[in-house]
Amino acid sequence: MHQRPPSRRAILLGAGAMAAWAASPARALLGAVGHGALPAGVESLIAQMTVQEKAGQLTLMAAAWAGGAATALNPAGAAANFDGQLEEARRGRLTGVFNGNGAVMAKRMQTVAMREARLKVPLLFAADIIHGFRTVFPVPLAEAGSFDLDLARRTARAAGAEAAASGIDWTFAPMVDIARDQRWGRGVEGAGEDVLLGRLMADARVRGFQGSKGLAAPDAVAACAKHFAAYGAGEAGLDYNSVDVSERTLRDVYFPPFQAALTAGVPTVMASFNEIAGVPATANPWLLTEVLHDEWKFDGLVVSDYTGDEELIAHGFAADAREATRLAFLAGVDMSMQSGFYIKHLPDLVAKGEVPMARLDQAVRRVLALKVALGLFDDPFRRIDARREKTQVRTKALLALAREAGSKSIVMLKNDGDLLPLARSGKRIALIGPFAQGQHDLVGPWNVYGTDAEAVDLLTGVREAVKDAAMVTATDGSGIDAPLPGGIDAAVAAAQAADVVVLAIGESQRMSGEAQSRSDIVVPAAQQALAAAVIATGKPVVVLLSTGRGLALSGPVLDAPAILVTWFLGSEAGRSIADVLFGIMAPSARLPVSFPHATGQQPYHYAHKSTGRPNGPGPLTEYKAHYREFANDALFPFGHGLTYGKISYGALDLGGGQLAADGMLTLSATVTNSGTRAAEEVVQLYVQDVTASITRPVRELKAFRKVALKPGQSQVVRFTVRRADLLFVGRDLQPTVEPGRFRVWIAPSAQAEGVAGEFTLA
Repeated sequence: MHQRPPSRRAILLGAGAMAAWAASPARALLGAVGHGALPAGVESLIAQMTVQEKAGQLTLMAAAWAGGAATALNPAGAAANFDGQLEEARRGRLTGVFNGNGAVMAKRMQTVAMREARLKVPLLFAADIIHGFRTVFPVPLAEAGSFDLDLARRTARAAGAEAAASGIDWTFAPMVDIARDQRWGRGVEGAGEDVLLGRLMADARVRGFQGSKGLAAPDAVAACAKHFAAYGAGEAGLDYNSVDVSERTLRDVYFPPFQAALTAGVPTVMASFNEIAGVPATANPWLLTEVLHDEWKFDGLVVSDYTGDEELIAHGFAADAREATRLAFLAGVDMSMQSGFYIKHLPDLVAKGEVPMARLDQAVRRVLALKVALGLFDDPFRRIDARREKTQVRTKALLALAREAGSKSIVMLKNDGDLLPLARSGKRIALIGPFAQGQHDLVGPWNVYGTDAEAVDLLTGVREAVKDAAMVTATDGSGIDAPLPGGIDAAVAAAQAADVVVLAIGESQRMSGEAQSRSDIVVPAAQQALAAAVIATGKPVVVLLSTGRGLALSGPVLDAPAILVTWFLGSEAGRSIADVLFGIMAPSARLPVSFPHATGQQPYHYAHKSTGRPNGPGPLTEYKAHYREFANDALFPFGHGLTYGKISYGALDLGGGQLAADGMLTLSATVTNSGTRAAEEVVQLYVQDVTASITRPVRELKAFRKVALKPGQSQVVRFTVRRADLLFVGRDLQPTVEPGRFRVWIAPSAQAEGVAGEFTLA
């Protein structure tokens, strides 16, 4: 259905619905105990509900009146009939919908719930606001590369406020899965391979979505940490695949970002699709109840992923829909998304004593608590305002933030001969490649409401930045996956007529994201051929890499003198790239994932173990842990990224080199910019526990600082290390740390030496 402006009748119905709500049983029960006195009010309301109405509070469905790209993203999706969905709301068989079509749709549904449902419990409106609403920000993996937590908080805050202006209460974000296999497509939604960066980004994004004024604020949306747990560890990088990792690895690697999200106040968690050690997460009581609720004291709700409970049947874990319902619900999944299993089967399961009424009431209590926290029991229409929806989206301030975020997310891998930044005048520039022009592949995967049609492409951004737009040409040269007739000849001619070539190649946005695992994470062959022909002209070439993952680069692409990783940057993509190309903004981002030598190296992450046969520095030696072709390292490591300055590290100070068990140790290095341009350096602190009762990684990131350096400026960068920073999960699966030697690096990446030394923990 297409969105329609609100009619006078709809406005009157809305006013009537508010009046009905004011006199409803739900409002009376909750209002009688005062705002914030949740338990008594909720218990009284629960007592009024039938079992079917309780099951309805646990049933979330895709909006029949879908918004944006929702139907394409969930093709099994929306209910066929909007009137039928209104009837479900009228009968109390629906807690809410997701990915709907804005304020008009939400107002119609909420009006029915408030005027015509028996108990008049407000509906909840949710959406996948992964990296922006109508204003689209860089994909989360790109933004993680900014190493800028305030930026992540600000873009999440802006996305949440913009979504709330369209009637949305709840976002299924942030994704906080650690992703260490670049074949997995959904790594684009997270913060990469590192635990510390993952924790900090989870915290920043939750706080951004939810704001600082409480969830009841009209511009706040509830966040949802997903996918619990270890979704990113699927075998062979295949989406939805089995996971078999130790409990120690779960606690050391995959759990910490969720714990950070909980500490930040996230009220909801989404169960993951995958199994862990043979038990699907959606039906795993140890994971969803014992760890999440009992151990971590989480008091919010758990929602299934899209048809996650239904998929227990395909897993071979449940015999049928009824058993899948029972297993998921008793494991701790409070709300079922999209399968409809809970409304169909919970009433009978309760009637036959297979599901305790106490468990049903517990789940309903968690759902109602979220609705109360969101302010829906005070005003069910607080976020539903068609006027705000039109005036508070894609504002100048939001687009300026998108441009800033895009520029700060671009990673410069190479800049031989200081080819970059380019001059803004006097040079003929040929933009070549399938991403050189046109409004496509700009906003990135998993965006429901923003569109490429509203985004700025590379050609537009570059022509705006130069003094004479006529000096800029654009030629596709090839398609994304296939050559174009005459394409290479046209590209070579364009290159020969130019002074410098900007070669825009890489992945389409459909090559990353859910269900987009790749068996070979390379630049497609057609584009490799294009790159070879263009680079053979001898003209200076700047490669721009569109991607949602770490790529294995080789051949002519790798030979280009300058390479920028431009990811998928969103609404202002073309302007963000131009800002960095021409030095309006200096590159300041770093890789949040390792770029491997080859696909066959996957899974790979910098914080790997040494093994009993490490190769060590120098030539490759037989019978050591490496591939025949290359060392056990990355082509471009985590944390790598160049600036327009010339950065060096020196004068390591170990603060005496002794860390008392109850003390702290200050480590420092002097970082110098000897170049002629200002730079922003991400100074990184890595530590290795040399000997421990559990083998430890070769390096682990413990802290980082972004420092601005003028030409010729030096700055002493200090880090404080405490015993708590050195904790790991010990043999008894409890956090521990042991006295002994620790190697330390203050360096520009996970493989760079920077300055290095040792300290001792007493």
